[in-house]
Amino acid sequence: MSTILSRITNAVSVAVPRQTSTLRVLEGPDAGAAVKLPAAGVVVGADVTCDVVLRDPAVSRKHASVVPAAGGFEVTDLSSRNGTWLDGVRITRATVPVGSTLRIGSTTLQLLPAEETVPLPPSQASSFGALRGTSPAMRQVFAVLERASVSEAPILLLGESGTGKELAARAVHDASARNQGPFVVFDCGAASESLIEAELFGHKRGAFTGAHMDRVGAFAQAHKGTLFLDEIGDLPLALQPKLLRLLERGEVTPLGATKSERFDVRIVAATHRDLWGDVGRGVFRGDLYYRLAVVEVHMPSLRQRISDVPDLVQSFLRLAQRSDKDVKGPTLDRLMAYSWPGNVRELRNVVARALALAPPDATFPQMPILLRPEAPSDASAEVRADVPYNEAKEALLNRFDLAYFADLLRRADNNMSQAARLAGLERKHLYRLMERAGAPRPSSDDEP
Repeated sequence: MSTILSRITNAVSVAVPRQTSTLRVLEGPDAGAAVKLPAAGVVVGADVTCDVVLRDPAVSRKHASVVPAAGGFEVTDLSSRNGTWLDGVRITRATVPVGSTLRIGSTTLQLLPAEETVPLPPSQASSFGALRGTSPAMRQVFAVLERASVSEAPILLLGESGTGKELAARAVHDASARNQGPFVVFDCGAASESLIEAELFGHKRGAFTGAHMDRVGAFAQAHKGTLFLDEIGDLPLALQPKLLRLLERGEVTPLGATKSERFDVRIVAATHRDLWGDVGRGVFRGDLYYRLAVVEVHMPSLRQRISDVPDLVQSFLRLAQRSDKDVKGPTLDRLMAYSWPGNVRELRNVVARALALAPPDATFPQMPILLRPEAPSDASAEVRADVPYNEAKEALLNRFDLAYFADLLRRADNNMSQAARLAGLERKHLYRLMERAGAPRPSSDDEP
């Protein structure tokens, strides 16, 4: 993670190291735990007298010590039974860089700088690639993407379906030094689970039944360019370690091959899922999350940038070579009052449908704007089968989130710390979930 950006979070900030550091448990019985390291360091082990106590039966009573040092951490194995391992090599004493992962027993630890956020000034641009918007939320997204595009750091795009994650990935590629190379899209959610490994990594003829010829995998296709891993949260858990090793080593071994192949690829990943929550639930690897989320960008829903609707409508009309001068009045008011569960994708489809049904010379106020009825409060009536499954599911889950957070804040008297305790979540995690859902925060509440 030692990049120019180090880490960008919440689409508006750059994280920079503090004086203290953090030891985080990525895998094992204590996965998700994190400890700030004092200057004197800590002793890690199973004994209750240790500074960091692990419940892993494969960890020795006093297993290892970790002390912050110049440029990283000094790690010393304390004559443990099963050893302390760094990148597959057993170590006795070593100075390891920030971001390193250690294996002790069946537990994986990562050594990180503690982070604080420093606001990035909003971009002065009203677009980035095919993304459009003048709202504060989008100008902040543009500021992050502009900075990230000039680096080689992996990017993780988070947001609901239809918010423009693929457009953002494409725009980053086009603005980068790799723009003469390929831009390859691989949808982890659409690939067959039985074939996803072959499609992602490639295979040789005869590697499995039906493999009648060699196949170039997505990584090889994206050599010298950008690979967009869409819906990375749907990647099978069994494949996640292989993807992590591939990213760390910069080489891939196609199925049926006897030797690996080097590749040079910039990774941009995306998901509509709460990926950090999935790490806590054990369905997504923490070490892979940290490898992908060096730059983390939250794409706002259209509800969170409703002021962009007029400009977006005008851009869709211009693309269709129709007049964009009369985007105002009651027709626009209807669009501004709608909740847009399908986000910008749904708005684009609404405008396209209006253009298809309107006379060629119709102005915007004369176009038939057809919106789905707002869902009733009864949750069972909110489920609709006349839209794609992922879109319907995302809309339903978002309505649940909004209702839950509203009731949670009411019960907690608008106290975010109390709300986090009632929800059984870390305060920072609750902020992330509320931001993603577009839920309002108490106006008097401080930043997490």
